[in-house]
Amino acid sequence: MARTIEVDNPNPSPKPIYRAVRASRLYEQIVEQVEESILKGRLKPGERLPAERDLAQDFGVSRTAVREAIKTLREKGLVEAYSGRGTFVTSGTSQAFRQSLDLMVRINPQEGLLHLAELRQMLEPEIAARAATRIDEQLLATMQEAVAQMDAYLEDPDGYVEADLDFHLALAEAVGNPLILSLLDSIVGLLRAQRMRIFKVEGGPERGQFHHKRILAAIEKHDGETAREAMRAHLMQVLEDSSSK
Repeated sequence: MARTIEVDNPNPSPKPIYRAVRASRLYEQIVEQVEESILKGRLKPGERLPAERDLAQDFGVSRTAVREAIKTLREKGLVEAYSGRGTFVTSGTSQAFRQSLDLMVRINPQEGLLHLAELRQMLEPEIAARAATRIDEQLLATMQEAVAQMDAYLEDPDGYVEADLDFHLALAEAVGNPLILSLLDSIVGLLRAQRMRIFKVEGGPERGQFHHKRILAAIEKHDGETAREAMRAHLMQVLEDSSSK
């Protein structure tokens, strides 16, 4: 029997109705149904998808199938996940901007990633400083968990990079400025590529963790100036490692 999924939105649109999926290639069938809901406007930009466990129940599948479907939707640029907030439908404008930036980097990868490092140097120290005085316990716990995961994933590039993204996005979310989150959403693909490149530099993950722990310590003390300086030092390390390959 078809199920109705409730989308957490203060101005809800008609609720998407999904069909139970067949046993074969489950995640692809989930992707097709969610994509159809987005294209037909039943899911609007900015709307949050239900939690994995709720989607699994609604579709009548395992959470593993849902997780793979969300990963595919992210790769298509249809949704984006934020630690502590959930998974949201992206806007067409944001996706077009992201694709344009990705193309710029693909044309000249070395120069593009150096430009990205420079942008981060301009932006992220102030994000860290403001986050230190504004962060709540939930986002602080997200940062602490991300650091623990990076320690555990020093031999796993995918796990390490995703935890690294979670760490920095939690800082941005703590600032409470939606424009900052939108900007980071538009370059998340570039950030992932940059982190994957640095992971392959000898000692890169370990150096990154040294700086992440310094930043986290400053955030835990709500020390904005120390957080700013720790982030600057981290981004200098990122620039050096980005230039080494």
